[in-house]
Amino acid sequence: MGSAGGACLAALAVLLLVITTASAAKYTVGDSSGWTTGADYTTWASDKKIKVGDSLVFNYAGGAHNVAEVSAADYASCSAANALSSDGSGTTTVALKTAGKHYFICGVTGHCSSGMKLAVDVAAATAASPPKASPTTPDAPDTPSTTPTSPSTPGATPKTPATVLAPPAKQSESGASELRATAVAGLGAIAGLVAAGLF
Repeated sequence: MGSAGGACLAALAVLLLVITTASAAKYTVGDSSGWTTGADYTTWASDKKIKVGDSLVFNYAGGAHNVAEVSAADYASCSAANALSSDGSGTTTVALKTAGKHYFICGVTGHCSSGMKLAVDVAAATAASPPKASPTTPDAPDTPSTTPTSPSTPGATPKTPATVLAPPAKQSESGASELRATAVAGLGAIAGLVAAGLF
């Protein structure tokens, strides 16, 4: 029984890993237009529900453009002199690790003022609530809840339930491929446990 319990825990860990990985999204900045002058990145970002753990992928002509993450002040003034990070490789992927506003510009002179600037609001990642456990005895009587439904301290504010974000409207093809590959790998790990007699 001990090895079966360990196998169940291992399978659960793999499943949680698949679910966690599957929830991260990759957004290709500018979609098929990529990172270039003359684009409207404010409109592009307006319908995105970006959260911590997601990534931005900038596709552009290496050597002709770059991506610099900057402060709000440097974003407003189109200055990359004090960039938090910068890359000019032609394909830049930025993992969004913190909630709040993130600012990106092209540091090539004149490009930011020609529209190569992006501000995104990154929401905190939301954790899915675990399913409720069912009673272990089939005839267990219903017990009234002892958890108060309103604050017992005068002036206390009730907690607001977490908001569940909808999946992004558009994702890159590579994000979908990675999701499928991750799901297949997770299922393969579970099948391996079953074949080894651990599950």
